[in-house]
Amino acid sequence: MSTFLTAKSLTLSFTSTALFKSLNVTINRGDKVGLIGHNGCGKSSLLKLLSGQIEPSEGHIAKAKQCLMSYVEQHLPEPLHSRTVLAALTETLSDDGHWRAEMLLSELGFLESDWQMAMKNCSGGQQMRLLLARAIINEPDLLLLDEPSNHLDLPSLMWLEQFLSHWKGTFVLVSHDQTLLDSVTNTTWVMRDQSLYHFALPCSQARQALKEKDAQDQARHNSEQKEIDRIEKSAKRLAVWGKVYDNEDLARKAKTMFARKERLEEQQTELSEGAPWCLELHGEALPANRLLEVSALAVKPAPNYPALFEMPDMRIKSGDRIAVLGRNGCGKSTLLNLCHRFYLQQEAGQAALLEHQDDSVIFHDRCRLGYYDQSLAQLADQDTLTDALGHFAAISNEQSKRALISAGFEYARHTQKIESLSGGERARLLFVGLTLARYHLLFLDEPTNHLDMEGKEELIETLNAFEGAAVLVSHDRSLIEQSCNRFWLIQQGRLSEYLSAEEVYLQLSEHAEYSAQHAKPIEKGTALHADHEDTEEEQLLERLLHLESLLAADRQRKPKHQKPDLQKQWQEEIEKISNQL
Repeated sequence: MSTFLTAKSLTLSFTSTALFKSLNVTINRGDKVGLIGHNGCGKSSLLKLLSGQIEPSEGHIAKAKQCLMSYVEQHLPEPLHSRTVLAALTETLSDDGHWRAEMLLSELGFLESDWQMAMKNCSGGQQMRLLLARAIINEPDLLLLDEPSNHLDLPSLMWLEQFLSHWKGTFVLVSHDQTLLDSVTNTTWVMRDQSLYHFALPCSQARQALKEKDAQDQARHNSEQKEIDRIEKSAKRLAVWGKVYDNEDLARKAKTMFARKERLEEQQTELSEGAPWCLELHGEALPANRLLEVSALAVKPAPNYPALFEMPDMRIKSGDRIAVLGRNGCGKSTLLNLCHRFYLQQEAGQAALLEHQDDSVIFHDRCRLGYYDQSLAQLADQDTLTDALGHFAAISNEQSKRALISAGFEYARHTQKIESLSGGERARLLFVGLTLARYHLLFLDEPTNHLDMEGKEELIETLNAFEGAAVLVSHDRSLIEQSCNRFWLIQQGRLSEYLSAEEVYLQLSEHAEYSAQHAKPIEKGTALHADHEDTEEEQLLERLLHLESLLAADRQRKPKHQKPDLQKQWQEEIEKISNQL
């Protein structure tokens, strides 16, 4: 078995407290490693250490001479924003390999018209695929991938899963997506309590094994504590007797027993600190046939813009868990935002919202709606943590203090301003506010963006117990499959309801922009070329259909995300091909 990389006694400290310490790592040929752990525990920092981007505070790393390693960034680097797709890829080649870059881009679903597009104008899925292309074009032995699934829509996630399943090389993948990790990994590293636990198992099995280890450690700790308590009790009794009876022998035995107690405490089995907070959502059921009724609604990003999609008549009642699915930019978040604005207008007793009829969206007159916006805009930057909770529910200072402390915010921070919080801390505070208010209906727009794996599982569990109704926009398959009972798919300008998540996945696969003929999975060592035997007319027809789908999809995006220059270019090419045909 070839060993690509070994690391011994790695410690990394940015402050007086080490992020992690004394980690040992070995990566062998064929390892497909999933690296998991709580937010902020040091997963990305470990990848940067292994790739040589930063140096450890202590320890050393040795890489085999024959191992070619590539690192896939979590975000598009700033210098690449203005580069074209082709230039961003060819700069990684040591020789004149334009043909290789062009072939790889074609394999990954980039059309020739995309090659000169600036990287900043690419979708999240396109950027992720280009970062992968930059990493694999020189056929590395070892890939280090830092959360490549972040902010991807379902089609892009499904493509990434297929890609990694077929990749023949070795990789280390940081992710909070358990479905993805279970599908593509055979080894799991769990970073926790400044340490790294190794399991030759995929993610879910490894987490179960760690849970069993924790239970065994707890039992051992309890047994040890029982012995420590017994010795301490005996030592105290001997010490009292020695003093009362002025008996040096008893006093000496007491000191010996106290020393033994201290040794046992030093050697006692350590327990995991665990997560500082458990996510919970409490709501109330409203006994009514409908909490919300929508009638033939045209969903638009703004009044004077064309509709992103048409929504048929729909009703929502207590107990519904609705997943709203579709590609990025299709209008999922716009739907929640629009309905929320209707609710605010109705609460204020105002007339119809914008140009819609006043019966397009009707909430039950006693329905209380909570809204988790993915931008976390419900929290005002200048509010303190205590003030923020007061906007959700009428609670006393004591209730606010207990709620914040239970969410992991120590008392000294309660007067801290919202603007100083991290994204994860803001999300935690917003969840606390939502549960204090006990809403009948929740709109949750990408609620997992700032959650680690444990947080996602807690969200699934609490949604299943939530007494009201919830509408979720999410790309997290575990959340969708385990907590939802209704499935709305926005596709080709219309919202349709399906009975299962599997039906939605099938629809997305069939209509994916990068279907199998455009984006076959790249295997290590695969020749970067393909034979094209279609007739010229068939190629023109295929190109025409693809351009029309690109144009329609881009027009459905929010205005600030649309690409007018590309739309014009696509429209001109559509007219040219139509004339040729």
